[in-house]
Amino acid sequence: MDVAAILSDSATLTPLALSAKVLAVAGVLQLLAGVPLAFWLARSRGTLHNAIDIAVTLPLVFPPVATGFVLLLLLGRNGPVGRIFSESIIFGFPGLVVAAFIAGLPLLVKPVQAALKSAEAAKLSEVAAVLGKSETAIFLQVLLPCAKRSIMAGLLLALARSLGEVGMTLMLGGNVIGRTNTLSLEIYNAVFNGEFERAAVLSAIIGIVSISMFTILKKVSDT
Repeated sequence: MDVAAILSDSATLTPLALSAKVLAVAGVLQLLAGVPLAFWLARSRGTLHNAIDIAVTLPLVFPPVATGFVLLLLLGRNGPVGRIFSESIIFGFPGLVVAAFIAGLPLLVKPVQAALKSAEAAKLSEVAAVLGKSETAIFLQVLLPCAKRSIMAGLLLALARSLGEVGMTLMLGGNVIGRTNTLSLEIYNAVFNGEFERAAVLSAIIGIVSISMFTILKKVSDT
């Protein structure tokens, strides 16, 4: 196996670069949306809370291909969301980001939500409220520092899940060679074309990244 030749091949570098870009954008969006959402879920009640909590958690248990199909109906050119935009986000970079974002979001939201609902966080919030702090101040000055390890751990889990996502990515991205074939999809392509050595190298890359994330996660959890 000529690993160097496989790694330097554009057929390997292009999906690798694409996956890195998708993870970078999706990770920022997961952080910006997931932490406030976890804060709201931790402090709210009622029907709307239950509906959003279910919607956030559903990608963990619902088949990714089925989730991708639902998103395809919503975000396609004729969908209720997709028709708003002049250009469809399906079968392009935005579709890949949406798939990665949805796939990883629950793994960020749920740990942070649990941390914010802990007894320690509740006591600190009560003390801050008695001192006259606003909800925004409590969130920024009290709860965020309290949940920082959960946020870091959740973000790592979300990125790892996003990296390995296939079902939703296939439905929203279309696996267009040179355009939307992420690293995970390229493993499928390599196996389908009988390029088992290249599939092994691509799998090793994902394995190394995943192990690195797990190592960082353990260090975050142990501190």
